[in-house]
Amino acid sequence: MNDKAWLALEDGTVFAGRACGAAGETSGEAVFNTAMTGYQEVLTDPSYCGQLVVMTYPQIGNYGITAGDNESDRPRLAGFIVRELCKTPSNHESVDSVGGFLKKHGIVGIEQIDTRALTLKLRDKGALRGVISTLDGDAKRLAAKAKAVPSMAGRNLAKVVTCEKAYEWTDGVRATADLRVVVMDFGVKRGILRCLAAMGARVTVVPASATAEEILALKPDGVLLSNGPGDPEPVVDAVAAIRTLLAQRTPLFGICLGHQLLGLALGGRTFKLKFGHHGSNHPVRDLETGKIEITSQNHGFCVDLDSLPKEVKTTHVNLNDGTSEGMAHATLPAFSVQHHPEASAGPHDSRYLFERFRRKMLESRKADSIHNGGLRAQA
Repeated sequence: MNDKAWLALEDGTVFAGRACGAAGETSGEAVFNTAMTGYQEVLTDPSYCGQLVVMTYPQIGNYGITAGDNESDRPRLAGFIVRELCKTPSNHESVDSVGGFLKKHGIVGIEQIDTRALTLKLRDKGALRGVISTLDGDAKRLAAKAKAVPSMAGRNLAKVVTCEKAYEWTDGVRATADLRVVVMDFGVKRGILRCLAAMGARVTVVPASATAEEILALKPDGVLLSNGPGDPEPVVDAVAAIRTLLAQRTPLFGICLGHQLLGLALGGRTFKLKFGHHGSNHPVRDLETGKIEITSQNHGFCVDLDSLPKEVKTTHVNLNDGTSEGMAHATLPAFSVQHHPEASAGPHDSRYLFERFRRKMLESRKADSIHNGGLRAQA
């Protein structure tokens, strides 16, 4: 059996290694993730759609694959790149090895390459298009294929990973749940849905194509704009829906791609980062409190801070490069963060943001009640 595999990048660099997933050939944008744990959540995070993920931690798979840690129904990444994949995981909850999981879902992987050298290249040159193959070892042919891979810029990948139709999320929802939250699914992680349920919300997930009218017909107390893959600018229908929701003063909470889409809806711009932020150890400063949060992140695009109108204030910044990590509107009940407050996997420093969303929904409900009561009294 041939277990050889090759990774070729658009700059002509080729790494020879060993196949560790499904046989075949795959392509995408190569990015690196600096998390030491949480590889199962990485594999099943829809935000990695179209990407070849390099894990910087040298050994992956030690605790196997467990039954309850998937962030979606299946892996969405294009390919997986590691230094060494553990073949014999040690964990009483493990139901499969990472290699077996990759093969089961048809994900091509490669191991036994110098991931440190690869990460340094991606850090210095930026994210590069690449091809992983277990079928073709010709360096020139593979490099040509890598150059032909579409850029992430301009690609609406939210429509690829979103749900086909609306559904109710019931896992962990309490019988006494008193708030209705609608989630616009641009590639939502299950960890976000679990956090919404834990704060006392009934959760309805709708496709990325849902209109504002369809969302408002569900009578939500608030709308969460989820994470997701790709470039936010082509997701024009969602931006239009968000603008209508803003006009209706619907409480909004954006996360990751949802943060970027809210920024566009408010009149801002977005841009592509050199190599993105991927991992569970990124420092962020809360400008309101001065506190530093260690956060989980996964994005390749960012909101341009200088493009936002004066009514929008920056609430969080990335300490590594000073980029946008959070914003809030001065008069509308809308706020967002670039990082992942549910942090599956990762630190829970930012979980308080779900409680902030809950308070905004309750405040909005109270204001509506007072307003409607006044109208009835006048009548």
